[in-house]
Amino acid sequence: MKLKSGNGGKQAQDGASLLGRRSLLKLSGALAGGLIAGGGRAVAEDAPPLDNPWTQSIGPGVVDRPYGRPADAQNGVIRRNVPWLTAGTESSISFSPLQDLHGIITPNGLFFERYHSGRPDVDATQHRLMIHGMVDRPIVLTMKDIERFPSTSRVHFIECPANGGMEWRSAQLNSLQFTHGMISCAEWTGVKLSTLLEEVGLKKEAKWIMVEGADGAHMSRSLPLDKCLDDCIVVYAQNGEALRPEQGYPLRLVVPGWEGNVSIKWLRRIKVGDKPWYSREETSKYTDLMPDGKSRGFTWLIDAKSVITFPCPEKPLSGPGLYEIRGLAWTGTGKIKEVHVSADGGANWQQAELKEPVLSKALTRFTLPWRWDGKPALLESRAVDEAGFVQPTIAELRKVRGTNSVYHNNSIQTWQVKSDGSVFDVQTS
Repeated sequence: MKLKSGNGGKQAQDGASLLGRRSLLKLSGALAGGLIAGGGRAVAEDAPPLDNPWTQSIGPGVVDRPYGRPADAQNGVIRRNVPWLTAGTESSISFSPLQDLHGIITPNGLFFERYHSGRPDVDATQHRLMIHGMVDRPIVLTMKDIERFPSTSRVHFIECPANGGMEWRSAQLNSLQFTHGMISCAEWTGVKLSTLLEEVGLKKEAKWIMVEGADGAHMSRSLPLDKCLDDCIVVYAQNGEALRPEQGYPLRLVVPGWEGNVSIKWLRRIKVGDKPWYSREETSKYTDLMPDGKSRGFTWLIDAKSVITFPCPEKPLSGPGLYEIRGLAWTGTGKIKEVHVSADGGANWQQAELKEPVLSKALTRFTLPWRWDGKPALLESRAVDEAGFVQPTIAELRKVRGTNSVYHNNSIQTWQVKSDGSVFDVQTS
């Protein structure tokens, strides 16, 4: 196996033991007895329970923070962007700090952003959604009109197809946030698109719809009608609150399991037709350039993918001992069926535990106990979805797709763990 990285790392050895769940339960007793994973340091060093100043005073009262905010120590848990990635922030993207998140729901303030012409500040009282084209009853709806329709709430991820796009040719960014942070997951509340289309009545010739945003770019995409009638939602709320402006306030579309750019934000128009519109975004922009110079069209589906979120470059190991490898997996096909973890660069695999809930087209957490012996290791995860699709290696993906594309890189991520516990983004071939 050859190891490629920009950090001068040498090939790692299998210096670790992936453990089953029963092994972890036995070891948890030892941990409760006073040892921690980082080499046996006694908890008693920090005893007795501290009696700090905050235990001897009265704190601020209710509504001191009317909307609330994270603890001051969490100030570094924020979205970040790569300044050199685009010409300006108005057409750029931010990355979710996956290394600091827990569970499968992304907090609204940390959900990744993607703009094509900056973030518009929309007056919800003036916002309208028009549905027209091959329909029986064209309609223009206010936000109050939309909120009167029967509602639904579902948990789904949204991933930019460029997530991992800078890693097609080699490992570029030594960061979980920057290699995989263009994905987030939320509970969305709104109206099924099928309900609105039923309201206007579809002509028999109707096969496609065009959705358009109210941003300066008037971002638009064509979608096949079958998908729109299946599971798309016109949403006005995210994780229990109204959409935030960066996520499309007051109205956006959510297209579960498909690349994020089709989930149009600031949704203002839905046109029904009998063929796709072939907009700029679906001809010269969001297409996959193949080795022969041709581009694939309409590659909406997000295939199975996973990544280990601990350890990772931002969260190194503190020393030999017991750890829980943690990660996230997802697929646009439906549910994640299995995730396998390797500590030796894919030579050997062990099945991880999937944490409930395991939802369709949502992030799924997986864990596996690992006793690290302090030797170099190559950590990888491999997702399998309920359709049987197996997450490929970067070498397997390059054989089909070449290295010219930016989008839909769902290859296995390799983290190189060095003997000092530091973690680096590398690729194997």
